[in-house]
Amino acid sequence: MRILIVEDELHLAEALMQILKKNNYTVDAVHDGESGLDNALSDIYDLVILDIMLPKMDGISLLKNMRKEGITTPVILLTAKGDVSDKVAGLDSGADDYLAKPFATEELLARIRAMSRRKGDIIVDNALKYGDIELNTSNLKLSKGNKEVKLTLKESELLEFLILRKGIASSKELIIEKLWGFEAEVEHNHVEVYISFLRKKLTFLESEVTIHTVRGIGYVLEGEN
Repeated sequence: MRILIVEDELHLAEALMQILKKNNYTVDAVHDGESGLDNALSDIYDLVILDIMLPKMDGISLLKNMRKEGITTPVILLTAKGDVSDKVAGLDSGADDYLAKPFATEELLARIRAMSRRKGDIIVDNALKYGDIELNTSNLKLSKGNKEVKLTLKESELLEFLILRKGIASSKELIIEKLWGFEAEVEHNHVEVYISFLRKKLTFLESEVTIHTVRGIGYVLEGEN
């Protein structure tokens, strides 16, 4: 899951990044509204954590522009404690949830998990099920029955992405954008290497799930019951 943080308080932004990375999320952070909108419009994020008070463009304006451009990425709005008008304005502008500062780490993580569930995916205790396998994105373990194997963070992110695509073929370009970022200098062979790693681990588990190469398009997960 790739998350964008738009927060001008540098210490808070850095703290949020560390918390989310520790919980195996991929995170980018920017510190003004214009940069936030530019990143959000790339449509490579699964969630945006957005502060309201920002330089260059406020969070409400950023959110309105996102929705105007058809970006449906879920947004958690960070508001001042007890400021009802900000919360109402944010929800009316297209925010999916809000969190009042200061907030507890556990509450933030719970809100993020709730956003994942709203997308309609079967995610229980950070576990994604597909066919005969279960991916735990919290401890980076892939299992089939009583047999399990440890994944790297990128392997976990790639498999999660393919599972959530629900049988839709994904190009190498799209995978690079989602896993490494819009401007990342990553070659196609990086994707090929991680696909190879995942295939070997699925074989080790003796899973019926396979990563199929769609010629001229990309990769798709197959084997869901």
